[in-house]
This record gives sequence, C-alpha cells and structure tokens, in this order.
Amino acid sequence: MKPAPFLTAIADAAPSARAHWVTASDSIRVRVAELGTGARGTVLLFPGRTEFVEKYGPSGKMFAERGFATVAVDWRGQGLTERPLQDPATGHVNRFEEYQLDVGAFVSTAAALDLPRPWHLVAHSMGGAIGLSALHAGLPVASAVFSGPMWGIAMSPAMRPAAWAITTLSRPLGLGGRIVLGSDASNYVLEAPFEDNVLTTDPEVFAWMKSQLIAHPELALGGPSMTWVNEALFETRALARAAAPPVPCLCVAGANERIVDLPAIRAQMAKWPGGKLVIEPGAEHELMMERPDVRTRFFDMATAHFDTHAATAQAS
Repeated sequence: MKPAPFLTAIADAAPSARAHWVTASDSIRVRVAELGTGARGTVLLFPGRTEFVEKYGPSGKMFAERGFATVAVDWRGQGLTERPLQDPATGHVNRFEEYQLDVGAFVSTAAALDLPRPWHLVAHSMGGAIGLSALHAGLPVASAVFSGPMWGIAMSPAMRPAAWAITTLSRPLGLGGRIVLGSDASNYVLEAPFEDNVLTTDPEVFAWMKSQLIAHPELALGGPSMTWVNEALFETRALARAAAPPVPCLCVAGANERIVDLPAIRAQMAKWPGGKLVIEPGAEHELMMERPDVRTRFFDMATAHFDTHAATAQAS
C-alpha cells in the first residue's frame, strides 16, 4: 500500500479518513479509503457506477456512530482509480469479471490493515452486482446488506432485446468503447435538476453531491460504454439464474426506483433463504443519501442485521 489522495474538503468524512493505493492482480492501481473506525466490525462498502469514495464520507460517519469501521473502494474506470479508455468520461470495463480483481485487492487491503472483524458487505447499485458475485466466490463476510442493487437494469420491454442486440454487435465491430446509444459524456449529477431526479428526494444531499463534482470534475463519469452495458446484461442474467449464496441478506430499495430493475430485486430476494427485502415508500435509488428518516432507518437496519449475525460468524 502507498498513500493516495483523499479529498477531505468535499468528503464530509471523519477526521481519521485516509486513502491508499493498492494494486490489483492485473496491475491496475486501485484507490481504497478508510472512512471511519469502530470496534464492533467492519463494513466493506461497494459503491455504484460513477461513484467515488468521498461520496461515502457521511456513510462512514453513520456506521462509526454505530460502532463499525468502514472501508470503501473506487472501482476501475471511476473515481481516482485508473480508467481504461482515452476518454475518461466513458464508463468502461472489458469484462465484468475484472471488478472481482478489484475486490481481491480490496479484501487484501482490509486484511493488511487488520480491520476489526466480523466483516460485513454493504453494496449499492452496480456494487450490488459485484458484491453478489463476490459472495458466490466466497467473500469473507458475516452478512450482506444491499442498497438498490443492480440485479437488473431498468428499461422498457421493447428496449431490452434492442439493448442486447446492439451492444453485442458493437464488440466485433470495434465499437465497444463508444458510449451507449441514448447516453453521452455528461455526468448526471452535474446536469440534472433536483426536480424529478432519480437519485434522492433530499435537496440538500443532491446539492452536496453536485458541489463535489464542481470542485473536483476529475471525479465525474458520463454514460457507460457499449461493452459495459453488454457485460452488465450478461452478469445480471447469470446472477438471476444462480442460487442465492449462503450469506444472511438484507436488501433495501426505493419504491420509486428508476435506475435498476425492481422486479429483478424482488425475484432475487424471493429465492434467498431468510433474506429480507424492505421497500422504502417514496424513496429513489440512493438509500444512504435519501432524506434523513430514510437514511437513518437504513443504517439502523443495516447495523441491526450485522449484530444479528455477528455471533454466528465469530463462533464459526
């Protein structure tokens, strides 16, 4: 590990927050951040697409208030972690499995830092797909909490076969690195008005997220590439077909979810033995950045879930 930049001025994080550079097994340099301390266990926080560790500074404080340490990661292609394309605004990955190399580096870092156990997964949006795959591969956590997980992508029935066809054909044609049709290089948070945005119903949080990217535009990410969408379609289909992993699971989603596929979330949780699904009325996609009552409930439910399964993990 080597010290990495942590943008304290925009993070609203605990004073102890710091970041490290670590290297994945394919030599990609990945940024990992410690966002809070606590003795009752550690949250391995898997962010969503376009996100960066500073966005979870307040989440680290919320977990710390409840006694848990938090460590988060910038996935390849976003945040300050290396981006594979010449155009840094395009969200891209060659294979979805590459994210598991980031997971490997992330877990090795948590072990090297000797972060308190038991460990618990908290995974949001795209991080939910990465996290579920990591659970299938044996991620060493006592429990898992998902926030609006990307177990399917929200799109109309008419659009879905077209998305499969266009993104699949783009790859042999050498167009996989281009931004998917209907999207562009602009960042949603920077461009969207608060009214009817698809992320949060809290105007102060939305303004804060916008201010982060105004201060540090290098953190911004635009639309996904054709290849990213194609890989995401294959990944979510594979996850839908697989049996649930043997890890205690809580999943929270907004009733007004418009980014990921809510029916796919319901289907995944319906086959998860002992899994619990909570639908928050009126909430959008970002449960940890929703209005105060929603996000407080999320952190309370998450840490209660950790506590319920910590004793079993420590005994095993």
